[in-house]
Amino acid sequence: MGYSIEVDGTNFDSEVIEKSYINTVILDFYALWCGPCKLVKPMLEKLASEYNFILAKIDIDKNPELAEQYDVEGVPDVRIVSKGEVLPCFVGALPEEQIRDLFSRLDLQSELETGLAEIKEAIALDNLPAAKQLFDRLFPKYPNEPRLIIMAVKFLMRLEKWSDAYRLISAIKEENPVIKGWKTLLEFQQLKSENNPLDPIFFTGINFALKEDYAAALDKLISLVGESRKYRQDGARKAMLAIFQILGVSHPLTQEYQAKLTFLLY
Repeated sequence: MGYSIEVDGTNFDSEVIEKSYINTVILDFYALWCGPCKLVKPMLEKLASEYNFILAKIDIDKNPELAEQYDVEGVPDVRIVSKGEVLPCFVGALPEEQIRDLFSRLDLQSELETGLAEIKEAIALDNLPAAKQLFDRLFPKYPNEPRLIIMAVKFLMRLEKWSDAYRLISAIKEENPVIKGWKTLLEFQQLKSENNPLDPIFFTGINFALKEDYAAALDKLISLVGESRKYRQDGARKAMLAIFQILGVSHPLTQEYQAKLTFLLY
């Protein structure tokens, strides 16, 4: 199990160099006055447990000799120590996703990353009981992890448990475009039929999207935009925008149907 520790000149050799022969050590040179350090520190503390490494934190103002010894010019300065060798990792504040990518390339093993890959494989093989067991194992440890929640939402949608999926994704505090897109689609899915002749087209498109058949979904929805923008207060266009949020601006389907939508509207 990974952990974090404050290190100074008196315990550097024993807590960093010697321990690096047993486990990977991540060195975090920081300063209390440093704004970016305050962003990086909690991320590294969280990842230490997940990736099972030792996080050794060094205050450069209290330990100028260590900062000088390792040529620290700016903070945060993060190094990796393996088998006694101190190597550069990154300097400055990076997003968590980029830090994870760096750690993955350094062959650091994450229980969460491994678990997510195993869940994805189990669902692809239609081994839903195995996927559920993996969710049950990971959720108590990572209850607020957005990627795990999104994967669980997709799992519930596969089982057509729409209300449960919406309730789960609504609990995510982080509001990124993908999460917003899924929320919108799930909200539309739970709308009641109004006995409108356009309802079958709309709900078929929404269900295609929730099953990740985005091309079929966009095809249905754009035909509905051309038919009536008044339907469900421009609901078909809003559903298309939700799909664009999920796919991202650079996805070929987003670019194709965004152009078609613009042509249709203007």
